[in-house]
Amino acid sequence: MSRPTHEPLRDACLFCDIVNGSEPASIVFQDDATVAFMDIRQFNPGHTLVVPRRHIADIRELDAETGAAIMATAVRIARAVDTAFPNQGLSIWHSVGPAANQEIPHFHFHIHPRLLGDGLFRTYPRRPDETDRATLEAYADRLRKHL
Repeated sequence: MSRPTHEPLRDACLFCDIVNGSEPASIVFQDDATVAFMDIRQFNPGHTLVVPRRHIADIRELDAETGAAIMATAVRIARAVDTAFPNQGLSIWHSVGPAANQEIPHFHFHIHPRLLGDGLFRTYPRRPDETDRATLEAYADRLRKHL
């Protein structure tokens, strides 16, 4: 499989360096648009990252074509992780910004095998109250105005 040349960046980016081969990584898959490699931190064996070759900070900058390519690779990697590593499920996530603990400002999906009781994530610090329909409709209307 050929490796396209990566476009130069203004600022240093670890994932761009992995994509262009100037930083080491255990690459598991690559195509013209995406690269998948093992995360250096393996809480459960099989934790893999999927990134676009082009530098995109996060999902808010993602174009439809690159998004489709990323999703296709994420599906392929998720199936492989599910088969290759012990798990009772998978977590797939992308964090955006400091409040969500995004560490590398280059779009990436984590594909992480999960084991029952591994304690890796807790979705909410406490069970949230259900929101009434009128409030949900107001939130939906607010979002529709920005689409």
